Amino acid sequence: MKNLWIVFLLCTLVACNNDDDGPTPQPPEALGLSFALSENESSTEFTDTYTNLRTAIQNNGNVLILSEVDHEVNASNVGEDLRPTRLIFFGNPSLGTPIMQENQLAGLDLPQKMLVYKNGNNDVYVSYNSTSYLAARYNVGGASTLQQVNTALRNFAETATNGTLDENPATVTSGQGVVTVVSQNDFATTYNTLRNAISDNPNLNIIFELDHQVNAQSVGLTLNPTRVIVFGNPELGTTLMQDSQTAGIDLPQKMLVWEEDDGTVNISYNNAGYIATRHGITGNTDVISTINSALASLAVDAAN
Repeated sequence: MKNLWIVFLLCTLVACNNDDDGPTPQPPEALGLSFALSENESSTEFTDTYTNLRTAIQNNGNVLILSEVDHEVNASNVGEDLRPTRLIFFGNPSLGTPIMQENQLAGLDLPQKMLVYKNGNNDVYVSYNSTSYLAARYNVGGASTLQQVNTALRNFAETATNGTLDENPATVTSGQGVVTVVSQNDFATTYNTLRNAISDNPNLNIIFELDHQVNAQSVGLTLNPTRVIVFGNPELGTTLMQDSQTAGIDLPQKMLVWEEDDGTVNISYNNAGYIATRHGITGNTDVISTINSALASLAVDAAN
């Protein structure tokens, strides 16, 4: 009995259990996602981490911040709750254009974007689509700038978090999850019809538009007509992020209008079911169906 008391006292003094370490960090599981856990221990670690990321991007003279989306605020605006989740869009046409020269469809996941979120364990992560994911999904592994993009994204994430980068396998196939509708109209008519339909829909908000072709020309490169429009409906998107915050990397929705060498004009977008599968979202079939129906309607109307 005496020996048992000695063991008990020793455990008490040296904290034999691991409670002081808190819950084990829960890394994201989304396919093709690179991520780093923030080591910031301040009481405002989410805000500090996001600010660190934004500053690192802003201080890079070759990169331009295009838009920022606060998913938590957008959720609150429609009466929903969401843990801190913010997305920042930025780009460098000198690096992005060669990727789209390999495959214009890659413009659906360009410009680059990084997601900062705080999960239920209060772990703060910075995450982004890995270049392995981009290479696999768009068959652009031969793009000359892919390694430069990889280095830049890694540096931003590690600077923001002071943590070590990890990466989930990019087990996707070329074109997986992308829906493409061939337009019967010319490029300008297709894009303008699509934009007007989104703008006139009271449930949708345009976040920003990007003309990849114009950006390519600004750095002395050529690219067929390629434009992306980013827009969202927080009432639908929030539901998906409440199930899996990493879905915020694929939200708001995007639609790409692009013209091939032979003049064929296409409208492409992400299937909502693919987004759900990628981020491990179960259920929410009605929401997924609603999103897909809305996207299909926009594409078909602009194409005919």
